[in-house]
Amino acid sequence: GGGAFGIQAAAEFYFGKSVKDVTLSEAAMLAGLFKAPTKYAPHVNLPAARARANDVLNNLVDAGFMTDSQIIAAQRSPATPIDRARETSPDWYLDYAYGEIRRFAQDGKLGDNRVLSVRTTLDSNVQKRAEDVIETNLREQGRSFHVKQSAAVVMEPDGAVRAIVGGRDYGASQFNRATDAARQPGSSFKPYVYLTALMTGRFKPTTIVTDRPTCIGNYCVHNYSGGYAGSMPLAMALAKSLNTVAIQLSQAIGKGDSRIGRAKIIETCRRLGITTPLEDTPSLPVGQSDVIPLEHSAAYGAFVNGGKKVTPYAAVEIRNRQGDLLYRHDRDAPPQTQAVPFDKVVELAGMMKKVVEEGTGKRAQLGEGIDVIGKTGTTNGYKDAWFCGYSGTMGGCVWYGNDDNAPMNNMTGGTLPAGTWHDIMAYAHQGATLKPIVGLRPDPKGATAAVNANVVKPLELGAPQRPATLSKGAMQALESLQMKIKAVGGDKQSGLEAPEPAASEVDRREAQRASGADGVIR
Repeated sequence: GGGAFGIQAAAEFYFGKSVKDVTLSEAAMLAGLFKAPTKYAPHVNLPAARARANDVLNNLVDAGFMTDSQIIAAQRSPATPIDRARETSPDWYLDYAYGEIRRFAQDGKLGDNRVLSVRTTLDSNVQKRAEDVIETNLREQGRSFHVKQSAAVVMEPDGAVRAIVGGRDYGASQFNRATDAARQPGSSFKPYVYLTALMTGRFKPTTIVTDRPTCIGNYCVHNYSGGYAGSMPLAMALAKSLNTVAIQLSQAIGKGDSRIGRAKIIETCRRLGITTPLEDTPSLPVGQSDVIPLEHSAAYGAFVNGGKKVTPYAAVEIRNRQGDLLYRHDRDAPPQTQAVPFDKVVELAGMMKKVVEEGTGKRAQLGEGIDVIGKTGTTNGYKDAWFCGYSGTMGGCVWYGNDDNAPMNNMTGGTLPAGTWHDIMAYAHQGATLKPIVGLRPDPKGATAAVNANVVKPLELGAPQRPATLSKGAMQALESLQMKIKAVGGDKQSGLEAPEPAASEVDRREAQRASGADGVIR
């Protein structure tokens, strides 16, 4: 429960003490979690947790392990967990980081060390901002849009994951929609189609295509607008998100055989890191086959880094109890490889820039001098709505939808998803080193102004400013990650035990933040 793995971690999370120090009432509450960790999590439903703990105590008596007199004090004084209502521990991110470190251990990369100190890519301020934006939007607009869930990923073009939001309320559901939910991407899938077309050498951004009625066998595709716009450059067709042109491209890629064309599109997706099963149906080019937000975000990263494959990562550095370096990402991770041709991905980036400047993604604009590429996505029946995009500095995907696939009320990717992406990224870019999109020549005047201001403008009225010092949330992030890793103690397969606080690392980064240097927890 609460993202804590194992009895020791749960004792520390809920009661702030070692499992050997818990009282009988606290032990009963912890034991009650095993039946349904989410339902009986005390920070989610304390009355239910206490009722379950009482059942555990009675069961101990029934089984002969204790007497009525031994449990009466525990029943009269039920356990009270630590109040974590004001804490901002980034549970979604920590679950992802924990999974990565566990895989390292299982692969033998960490030896037989059982005490670890980990430095991650987390930017706790951006993490909190992303959580706050999503919670605010769902609270204020969820009812009108008929939407209950959202997910977001913030990532740099080299794969460094800065923030992950896996849903509205971690306490209510620990299912991470950002890393584990496979959802239809809608038109946010189209850049893979357009890139594949560019890679044939038969298409350029200026190539004239025609928006007209289009069918493959019994499958006939229609545009969101319901009409047809006639002839236009390929770049404009992407900006307008025309479904007919995407289907026509699948035919053209296969030289008239759409099945061959779709196979090549799927191959492009695989090269960019999409691993979900992609169904070879005529509707594939318009995004009716599932992707995972984290993988979708990573694949888009290649559009701004010159076509190199992006592998998401959380761990920057891992050390043992003695401080010996066991893993360092820049030393031990495989180098980025060229996934798609540089010149073709630069052409695509120019086209996707028009989506944000002139097309369906206008709400994602970050201000003068900050080039943004992106694509909106909306699925049939309004079951999913996306915006995925990047500047040269960072980006990622935002998704809205319902766990039961219930339709939303006319939500498109250009509405709440694009606005959410903007609100997260405008904050995340404050004070960041602004980098150009590889291959695109930025507007010199605008870029200079933005760099001199050292802040993305305009921020929406009343938007928070990024703090200049390491936040309390950053400290909690370290502690929570250490607690999660600690929970693997005794797991012979993973070989991990309790991590020790990386105090020297925290102190050093505190000093960096105070002096104006980079201070995110990486």
